[in-house]
Amino acid sequence: MGTQLLEQEVSDWGAVLAHRPDEATIAAVRARFVGAGVSAEAVAAVLRDGGESLFRAASSEHPDWAARFGGLLAAALLAGEVAAYSSYLVARASSVRSVAVDSLLEDLSAVSVASELGVSRQKVYEIARGGARLREARGRD
Repeated sequence: MGTQLLEQEVSDWGAVLAHRPDEATIAAVRARFVGAGVSAEAVAAVLRDGGESLFRAASSEHPDWAARFGGLLAAALLAGEVAAYSSYLVARASSVRSVAVDSLLEDLSAVSVASELGVSRQKVYEIARGGARLREARGRD
């Protein structure tokens, strides 16, 4: 979803909100945006820049800073979507890290991995637990 969002203009709500967990959530979020007069393209633009344009406008102290986004409600909805997308990215990155650390422990000691990552040995085991579960689930599929 991320590369598609970055590489082209998006007018399909499903593509813009692909980070949302299911169709019902996408439909509810879409309805809120449409109700506030926010297009899929506007959401995609704010997600593409990580909310930077939204933040700069809000920080500008200009009294009508939200107008270019469709007003205060639209700005609040857009900021919420940036947060939802950010959470999605964090969860995905965490999953990758967990799988990588779990795999590293097959060849390296927890102390070595901890030293390379700059975390404690206990943290290495904590991180790896999620990776072990993911790899286990993948093996069952």
